[in-house]
Amino acid sequence: MDGDADIAAVAAAIGHPARGAMLSALFGGRALPATDLARAARVSPSTASAHLAQLVDAGLVTVERQGRHRYHRLAGPEVAEALETLAGLAPARPVRSLRADGRARAERAARSCYDHVAGALGVALADRLCAVGALDRASLGLLDPEPLRALGVAPERIPATRRPLTRSCLDWSERRPHLAGALGAAVLDALVAGAWVERRPGGRALVVTPAGRDGLRDALGLDVAAVAPAALAGARAAGARPPAWAA
Repeated sequence: MDGDADIAAVAAAIGHPARGAMLSALFGGRALPATDLARAARVSPSTASAHLAQLVDAGLVTVERQGRHRYHRLAGPEVAEALETLAGLAPARPVRSLRADGRARAERAARSCYDHVAGALGVALADRLCAVGALDRASLGLLDPEPLRALGVAPERIPATRRPLTRSCLDWSERRPHLAGALGAAVLDALVAGAWVERRPGGRALVVTPAGRDGLRDALGLDVAAVAPAALAGARAAGARPPAWAA
């Protein structure tokens, strides 16, 4: 018979600055090679490999092989949820450069939180879905699927799994809830597939395209310029480089 959960084992795996930086880099939902994670953690490739082995052994990260290449990603939504909760408790890192300041501003405006939309845009999107009757304001549970169809989401087609359909998640930067769960993932997938939202390279920030700005306004009455102006295509915080798609 097993005893209590060994929380200290997981905490020890997370509780190193380099491993924390790697988990943060993977928090955007993408699978990344060890070289990218070494760069994010500012350690050598050999040191990165040792840290990644610890994260894999702890069940926090999985490895995918594509030919000769190995990619790392978070082990699943339950890991992302745990990290999301910790992010709400953790102090903010100090910003020490214009580049870091620009990246922080972009991610606070709109970012991928594992596989759903977070930041000012994510909170505003959840608010509007509640306002039009799609979601329950208290729990973010699904009430009416019709408004979601305007975003390209068909809730009845989301496969049933152990993961909840909806989950209210406290946004660490806005301190208000955004939509997570399988429905939250479906919303982000639809926004990306419809070219309403694009991923900025080199991080978790999302950018709302002109089509997305107009589509969110027409579908939900969401004014992105009012709630998350830094998320709009063409908007750029001071010191941030132009994204590749804008070149």
